[in-house]
Amino acid sequence: MNIFCANLNYKVRSENLREIFSEYGEVSDARIITERGTRRSKGFGFVEMPDDEAARKAIAALDGAEWEGRTIIVKEALPREEKPAQPAAETPAE
Repeated sequence: MNIFCANLNYKVRSENLREIFSEYGEVSDARIITERGTRRSKGFGFVEMPDDEAARKAIAALDGAEWEGRTIIVKEALPREEKPAQPAAETPAE
């Protein structure tokens, strides 16, 4: 199950996410989303847990918990929507 984590302290790193979620079961991936140019945290991330039951326990335990001075939001991630292709810009005829 893919888990969305928000309102994270900007100092939290992917390793920290993996560590806290591994208390509830196996974590196959943990990543903090960062800004492209500066590589600074955007304050949210995703954790992938292969065991759905362990993931649900982690969500129940961690959603609304205080961690690193912030009340975090933890819930099942929604599937990513495909963005429609942008139409090519038309050049006005002269």
